[in-house]
Amino acid sequence: MPRSADGARGLEPLIITATPNISWLNPGVAYPRDPDSIAEEARRCEAAGASILHIHAEGQWRPVIRAIRQACGMVVQCGMSSLPIAGRMEVFEEEADMISVILNHHDEAFAETECLVLHSRTELEEYADLCAHHGVVPEFEVWHSGSIWNLQYLIDGGRIRPPYVTTLFFGWPGGTWSPPTVDEYLHRRRLVPAEAIVTVSIMGEHQIEVVTAAITTGDHVRVGTEDNPFDREGRVAGTHELVAETAAIAAAVGRPLATPDIVRGVLQAGGNQ
Repeated sequence: MPRSADGARGLEPLIITATPNISWLNPGVAYPRDPDSIAEEARRCEAAGASILHIHAEGQWRPVIRAIRQACGMVVQCGMSSLPIAGRMEVFEEEADMISVILNHHDEAFAETECLVLHSRTELEEYADLCAHHGVVPEFEVWHSGSIWNLQYLIDGGRIRPPYVTTLFFGWPGGTWSPPTVDEYLHRRRLVPAEAIVTVSIMGEHQIEVVTAAITTGDHVRVGTEDNPFDREGRVAGTHELVAETAAIAAAVGRPLATPDIVRGVLQAGGNQ
């Protein structure tokens, strides 16, 4: 999106996605795990400036989704795209706002676990059909340029319609790793279809550099204990505190924050509902 003469203030409102989940590289960091605690953290994240809550629910999809909806207005995005579709059907049955869909294989090497899962284009087509049937917006995880090829495959096949909600991942260890640098972000960003909404997720200490670039470029950001549980001083922080830090960066460059209602309006304008 073009920038106006007054800098980032000419850009669309910033969508902050909060991830109050396990820190895969620092599993000893505390995070909310039961429905009430997750809902309370969601309320705090919304107050700090986030509009989307990315959750894992840890086998409690139905009660967690319901608890969040009772506590606040956050857009509910259900993650754990490594799970088979059968293990996520409650997400569709509860008609969560969004569901994460990885566009390639999982190949991740974390502190206490490895994630190696293949995902076929047939699975992607099934996800697209389920999303259309249940009115759930797919959030497509983009780990490398091959992910974008698969996204275009769904577009060309008429399975999905714009806006295409994407998250670009950087610095996550394993065979789908890519460097957490501004250069890598800008390179991959240029490959994404024009009608995409782009969020960035960076794991590690270089998060702030790419997050700031995304904010000033016009894209969106994802922060929280899952991505990087440390604040700018290197201290362990809660997800709502990390959201507040990001909101402060946006304020410093004059970019407004998107509310959950703004995000829902953008999503409902597409053809996936």
